[in-house]
Amino acid sequence: MNKHILVISQYFFPEQFRINDICTEWVKKGYKVTVITGIPNYPQGKYYEGYGLLKKRRETYNGINIVRIPLIPRGNNSIMLALNYLSFVVSGFFWNVFTKIKADYVFIFEVSPMTQALPGVWYSKRKNIPCYLYVQDLWPENVEIITGIKNKYVIGSIGRMVDYIYKRCTKIFTTSNSFVDSIVKRNVDKEKVEYWPQYAEEFYKPLNKKSIVEIPDDEAFNIIFAGNIGNAQGLDILPKAAVLIKEKKINRKIRFNIVGDGRYKETIVNMVDSNNVSDMFNFIEKQPASRIPEFMAASDAAFLSLTNSPLFSMTIPAKLQSYMACGMPIIASAEGETCQIIKDSKSGFSSPAGDAEKLSEIIIELLSKTNEELIQLGQNAKVYYDRNFNKDDLLNRMDLNLGDNPKLEAKQIV
Repeated sequence: MNKHILVISQYFFPEQFRINDICTEWVKKGYKVTVITGIPNYPQGKYYEGYGLLKKRRETYNGINIVRIPLIPRGNNSIMLALNYLSFVVSGFFWNVFTKIKADYVFIFEVSPMTQALPGVWYSKRKNIPCYLYVQDLWPENVEIITGIKNKYVIGSIGRMVDYIYKRCTKIFTTSNSFVDSIVKRNVDKEKVEYWPQYAEEFYKPLNKKSIVEIPDDEAFNIIFAGNIGNAQGLDILPKAAVLIKEKKINRKIRFNIVGDGRYKETIVNMVDSNNVSDMFNFIEKQPASRIPEFMAASDAAFLSLTNSPLFSMTIPAKLQSYMACGMPIIASAEGETCQIIKDSKSGFSSPAGDAEKLSEIIIELLSKTNEELIQLGQNAKVYYDRNFNKDDLLNRMDLNLGDNPKLEAKQIV
């Protein structure tokens, strides 16, 4: 009988998160997978068309059983976001009390909020089964940085909740080595925590240079950013760097193609307009993830940035793997592990987070590279990706942690 993995993730298909692919691969490997998630509303802050409290609460995707519990959409302010977080936990509590689902493992995909882990922890305790937590965002650190909340009682309460979750998990996986150290400092046994980096879906791969209608086919040097446009991404540095580049009056036009949506997008658009650099920016609506490699193939380099903070210096954003898998030269405004990976892989250039002057300098430096040199940077990125973020290797490692592989068991029985 196939082992049953119960996945807890507040975000799931059609929302674009890597857990969609992980679950799809588990089904291919022979596991039965059920996902407990919310009603899709990320990042726009309102329910996706066709979904709602009374619509599509159960569906199947790539062989995965999806159960959607009620939640309040994120909206566009902090109060709505708090209600969104809280509503998932409340709904999860009642789901946990009444569910008849019988699983062998719980796997929690934790991007903010950490509160979403509670229904999974409660279920695993009630059923006395292993509980695995995949930490993408560190709490309470993330709360302090994103919300600005410094009240010691609030942060202390969140910290106690995090400790409660960590204590009750069988194994904790992290997306960076720095996260391992941070979690261990919360009195968690080091043997319980493991670095399990993210991989990119198989459609992220190098494509031949091509033109697409969304990006003008001219002589501009095209730099692409693809993903959520939130406060954590620190994209406010781009209009500042654009002003500095414009002042230098370089011979070739530079265009920043920003693909995506998010709570901070309107702010970035307004910054671009107020700094009179609109001619250097091309805002493109959110695209299916499977199309992003086409946008990269129409670009000369890929950009990522993170807000300047100790927390984000420990973070490896998922788009880094996506860019590297596509063999793109990389420009980054980031610290810590992200910066180190770009340096070790010789795949591009990184400037200190928040340093617009240095960012403008490395963009101009990349602009001076020959086509052959740019190709080499992209090839370096792909080689590093294949060695360090190989999808099959990582999923096989997870099989070992889960303790079995259903297909392998079936072969042995035969």
